[in-house]
Amino acid sequence: MKKEGYYSTGELMKLAHITKKTIRYYDEHNILKPSYVDPATRTRFYTDDDLARLQQILLLKALGFSLSDIMEMTINASDTHFMMDSLNLQKKLVEDRIEQLQIVARTIQETTQLISDHKTVNWSNMLSLIHDLGMETSMKNQYQNASNISARIHLHTRYAHNRQSWFSWIRETAPFSAGIRVLEVGCGDGTFWKENLDTLPDNLAVVLSDISNGMLRDARRTLGADSSRFSFRTFDCETIPYGDESFDLVIANHVLFYCDDISAACAEVARVLKPGGTFLCSTYGQEHMKEISQLVSSFDDRIVLSSTKLYDRFGKENGRDILSPYFSRITWKQYEDFLTVPDPEPLISYILSCHGNQNQYILERYKEFSAFVKKQTDPSFHVTKDAGCFLCVK
Repeated sequence: MKKEGYYSTGELMKLAHITKKTIRYYDEHNILKPSYVDPATRTRFYTDDDLARLQQILLLKALGFSLSDIMEMTINASDTHFMMDSLNLQKKLVEDRIEQLQIVARTIQETTQLISDHKTVNWSNMLSLIHDLGMETSMKNQYQNASNISARIHLHTRYAHNRQSWFSWIRETAPFSAGIRVLEVGCGDGTFWKENLDTLPDNLAVVLSDISNGMLRDARRTLGADSSRFSFRTFDCETIPYGDESFDLVIANHVLFYCDDISAACAEVARVLKPGGTFLCSTYGQEHMKEISQLVSSFDDRIVLSSTKLYDRFGKENGRDILSPYFSRITWKQYEDFLTVPDPEPLISYILSCHGNQNQYILERYKEFSAFVKKQTDPSFHVTKDAGCFLCVK
């Protein structure tokens, strides 16, 4: 029997132009559940909100997202920033694919010309090109990570009490002056430089480096026409491909704790720094964001937001001891700040973006978790921030 104010499965099929099999598949895989199931007949009924969600799912699928991606994106659809991050992620993948296909077109044209001219074709280069075209999965993982970083930055930007941004504070803390050579290791998408372009001194020579080619592509896009001030190189900071005493300033913004061999990275930085040069490396202290870990643990004590505590590898408490064999003078600068979060959605986005096992326990209980976080953020949720940087002089 038709339920007043609801759509039957047949009506939903016609409105969305999809098959009954598709609707059942989305139901079985928890992508789109009916709002009401008749207990006697097991007939499924859907609301206008369900129809809107289905239309969103079909759009994202048409844009190339996988169903697992769509589930995570639409589960927190009330957070528009979360959705925008996901769409920007897909846009970057499309842009990279366009660049790849342009390279393929040029290579095919060049190869055709070589064959026409009876010249030797470098099939090794062609094989390498085919390999590069198969890197979509790794690029997607990289951009998913970038999207996660964006979700975490968003929480800080929106709810921080210190009105000076982290990137502006780093710029103010670093000893910039006209004409110096600067190296940033682990530059990511270049946001630090984009935010500070107007305040940087003249005649800087800046090398932006990252272990990821994709991140460097993002950095070039971020800096746009201003990229002529910068050069870009892909390398691991444990093996820096520059000669001794090449730079006046080296920046590692939340990077060292990710290095496999932190001591080797410090030794390399010291080697490429000029005498009297400065190494700025930022990190966290043990109190950083502790309330969020306590929040998820109180919901389910199996949740761990990170399998490794980054500050245990290189943090405010142990950083001086790690750095002291390589630098003569080391000073800690604290970035004074805390968060007051009145809304659950950005906090949930932050939690889902972490590197731990949270999605294993949260996604299937999302409504319950969302209600739990909403209660904790009423009227607001306080979060400690414990971050800063070491200034190390060679």
